[in-house]
Amino acid sequence: MNLIEKDNPKTIRAWTFYDWANSVFPLVITSAIFPNFYDYVTTHSGKEFIGHTVQFFGHNFENQNIYSFVYAFALSIVVLIAPILSGIADYLGNKKRFLQFFCYLGSVSCMCLYFFSREHLELSFLPFITATIGFWGSLVYYNSYLPEIASVENQDKVSAKGFSLGYFGSSLLLIVCLIGIMVFKYEETLVDGVLVKTGFFKVKYSFLLTGLWWMGFAQYTFRNLPLRDHKAHGVERKNLLSKGFRELLGVAKQIIKLPRLPRFLSGYFFYNMGVQTVMVVAVLFARNEIAWENEQAKTSSLIISILIIQFVGIAGSYFFSWMSRKTGNIKSLMFAVLIWIFICVFTYVYVRLPMHFYIVAFLVGFVMGGIQSLSRSTYSKLLPQTEDHASFFSFYDVMEKLGMIIGTVTFGLISETMGGMRPAILSLIVYFIIGFVVLFTMRGMAIEGEKG
Repeated sequence: MNLIEKDNPKTIRAWTFYDWANSVFPLVITSAIFPNFYDYVTTHSGKEFIGHTVQFFGHNFENQNIYSFVYAFALSIVVLIAPILSGIADYLGNKKRFLQFFCYLGSVSCMCLYFFSREHLELSFLPFITATIGFWGSLVYYNSYLPEIASVENQDKVSAKGFSLGYFGSSLLLIVCLIGIMVFKYEETLVDGVLVKTGFFKVKYSFLLTGLWWMGFAQYTFRNLPLRDHKAHGVERKNLLSKGFRELLGVAKQIIKLPRLPRFLSGYFFYNMGVQTVMVVAVLFARNEIAWENEQAKTSSLIISILIIQFVGIAGSYFFSWMSRKTGNIKSLMFAVLIWIFICVFTYVYVRLPMHFYIVAFLVGFVMGGIQSLSRSTYSKLLPQTEDHASFFSFYDVMEKLGMIIGTVTFGLISETMGGMRPAILSLIVYFIIGFVVLFTMRGMAIEGEKG
């Protein structure tokens, strides 16, 4: 077996740099520019506002709910294929090739969003679906490197460094995209009787830049991460699909026998359901539930809020890494989940004005990176000694995606039924409370690499 040298600065730098490369997708595509672009093009015909109802496969829906349902569908595909492919990757010992495949699938798909249009909505969503598959599919293999490149005591710090680089790099590209949009000539549009300037007709270039950024910077990672982190388990090439299923089943059997991992995964399943749903619907919620002066103020304020989330997220990632060294991973995660519960309650009751949303953006930024980074490293610390890290992280990925699917679909259904997104916030509060209760039962459990 070819072992990777742990805590090697060059290897760790190459690994964390993939966060720099791929984090432009969740920021530019799922959080900042594409949701604003999507909301605008599905509510306007030229310069005329025509409402939030759109036709999708012959049925009428609120535009923000279609977005949630399509995203959940894309995640469902990831859930189906990732366990099979990760088992094959571990069997053949070439998971970096799978990482590259999903990276290229996602980045090229981002560029294809340039052709998105209201007139062909069903077809236009295909690149969004494949980009989502590319992003989350690549993370299965990317995350599985963590226990192989970093010692247990350094995994929190390395994981936080990756998220921090991702926040900084994606924020940099977002700023570049915004400058590009503002530099090009504006069009003037009449909105609610007010003449405002809009640059939405130039936004599509941001999708091209996102794909190029992701693909281009990932080359540093691909050049410096080892191709074969261990030898293939054999030379048998037959029945690789069933081999993938057997790998996943074997992982599930091992996890059930472990004392702490099943409990952590159940808590993670619920609180991450809330975290990921917030990340998907935040911009659409703000566009529909906050009282903005006009379309221009709405768009610019939302972009500012997202930048606040990104830069505060850098500090938050390192704060929770520091906190985990002082109090332990589980107690740090409990603290983060409590903040998320407060965010949901505050949003449901009070958030109706732009200033309120800025407060929420600051709090979300503080805990978003911290809870994701710490969850990844906590799971890594709880793993048994194994060569099949890709299979274990595919199981982690399945739990994550199932939660995201349930979260986004539930949010969309409640929003569709109740006639607004605000009542759906209550479902997120429930998820966070369940996650906190499960973590509370683990507070006395020691985790490898923690002091005391």
